[in-house]
Amino acid sequence: MFEDVIPQMEEAVERSRKWAENGWRMGFGPQNAPVDSLKEAEALPVSFIYREEAVSYWRQVHLMGNDAADSGEKAVEALKNGNIDAAEKALYLSSYIERPYENYTSTWSSLYEAIKEKMAECA
Repeated sequence: MFEDVIPQMEEAVERSRKWAENGWRMGFGPQNAPVDSLKEAEALPVSFIYREEAVSYWRQVHLMGNDAADSGEKAVEALKNGNIDAAEKALYLSSYIERPYENYTSTWSSLYEAIKEKMAECA
């Protein structure tokens, strides 16, 4: 019953690992200067006054995306081994990690909700 979710979860792992690479619309400073990815942030001239803020933000996105993906991989393995409870817990962690970025991505929250619904159907 949960096998159909595994490919979606594996895709989410890949998307999550690329949050900082693919980025999203983000502005820095009072003028909301657009810096939409880690690559853009690191390419800013040192003289750009909000460079440190942008680089720090996107590095944090990179780290959080990888943390969410690591937990997502645990969820995939748990599902493959038939451990639905462990998969649900790992997906919860991924969706929790994603919360600060929920205005920009919904990589994990929809999968977590889907698992919860399937679990309720099986109960």
